[in-house]
Amino acid sequence: MSKLETNTIDTVSGTSNLTIGSSNASTITLKSGATLTNFPANTPAFRIEKSSNQTISNNTRTKATFNSEIYDTNNAFASDKFTVPSGEAGKYQFTTLLRFYCDANNAALTSVGFYKNGSTLDTDANFELTNNSTDSIRQTAIPYTTTLNLSVNDYIEVYGLIKGGGTLYISSGSYFEGQKLIGV
Repeated sequence: MSKLETNTIDTVSGTSNLTIGSSNASTITLKSGATLTNFPANTPAFRIEKSSNQTISNNTRTKATFNSEIYDTNNAFASDKFTVPSGEAGKYQFTTLLRFYCDANNAALTSVGFYKNGSTLDTDANFELTNNSTDSIRQTAIPYTTTLNLSVNDYIEVYGLIKGGGTLYISSGSYFEGQKLIGV
């Protein structure tokens, strides 16, 4: 084995691809503690949370509102929706957790789903809740994750539904987060 010491490896003038190793190469090993730079990141990325309850109507899909930004790497989250920025088309993974509350102790169904460009996607997380005199339901939390292939200016929103009586809420502590996936 031989050793090559240099400060820069670059392509030959007039070419744009640089190959390290040949068809026999299977592993490239870096020294412990090495720092790699200029690699793609899982951005845009964001996380938004609710810090207050949102009253919603019985058995009606309602857009979830979020008012506490934890991070938003590309300023792509506004007006309760994530919009794909210019130059950032690709696959994205989104996760939401909606907390539902029914003050009448009789929730029967909850549903969480993502909307793309104002229209519901065919996949929602629906949960029927058991409810009888010994096991009444007042609150629940429903997580939901999906991966979507998005184009520039596509936007994603979260909608929730609860079926029950009394005052119904999407509760504080709910969140919506997502990031662009690399390598897929």
